[in-house]
Amino acid sequence: MSETFSADWLSLREPFDRVARSAKLAAALADVLPARPRLIDLGAGTGSLFRWLAPRLARAQAWTLVDADAGLLDEAFFRIATWAEAQGYRVTTPGRAMLVHTPHGAWRVEALARDFAAEPQHLPLHEHDAVVCSALLDLVSAHWLEALASAIRSPFAAFLSVDGRDTWLPRDADDRRIAQAFARDMGRDKGFGPALGPRAPSHAQRVFAAHGYRVLSAPSDWIIPRVGHAMLSAMVTGHAAAAAAACPAMADRINSWRERRLDQIARGRLALRIGHRDLLALPRS
Repeated sequence: MSETFSADWLSLREPFDRVARSAKLAAALADVLPARPRLIDLGAGTGSLFRWLAPRLARAQAWTLVDADAGLLDEAFFRIATWAEAQGYRVTTPGRAMLVHTPHGAWRVEALARDFAAEPQHLPLHEHDAVVCSALLDLVSAHWLEALASAIRSPFAAFLSVDGRDTWLPRDADDRRIAQAFARDMGRDKGFGPALGPRAPSHAQRVFAAHGYRVLSAPSDWIIPRVGHAMLSAMVTGHAAAAAAACPAMADRINSWRERRLDQIARGRLALRIGHRDLLALPRS
């Protein structure tokens, strides 16, 4: 898995992820899971999805966090423990697992450091009652997604897949050019084959429907207000860098756009909506 993400970036985006994810789809997932569900989280990073979803399941549960970056998984255990203790939960570490003791029962967390980009079917998918992920599907290829859909029979929940509905306010004459170049960069191989990018939500819906799943979907947009300077700056510089990598002939124009947008951030004049969709695929009984 060649695409890597820093713990600092994951920390920066977590508050926006937390607000954006669909609580309605999380509740629908909770309704179909057994009394003590086992979940496997693909591309778990620092455990952001666990911290958001586990309380919504509100029962004893067991998680396997999967990521190619063992360092991120170490950070996940630290952040989960810190978060849990801030909620007033007791944390113990029997063996290589972590137990979060809550009024709803114990939440068991284990880590699996594995590069799952080549063959997702070799993961222990059938040992779990649900497969979940966050901010993953736009990185993967159509071939990888088909292999995943073919390999599982459990509910599948994918949160925060970009869908290309980005809106910068105020608008700029070069927004469209930047968006087109950024989308081209999103389609490069992130380690899974040519990435689906903003096509991921619609493609995933078709793939799982073709495999006999009932598919639910909901918008989960990031809304970054004018006061979100750090996140806005990361979005501007990230979009500009990706666009320049995809279209080097436009470098001067992209740099001018970046400078205009950074100036707007400094003056408290820029806001941004980044379009995402959440998806829940439920096996038909």
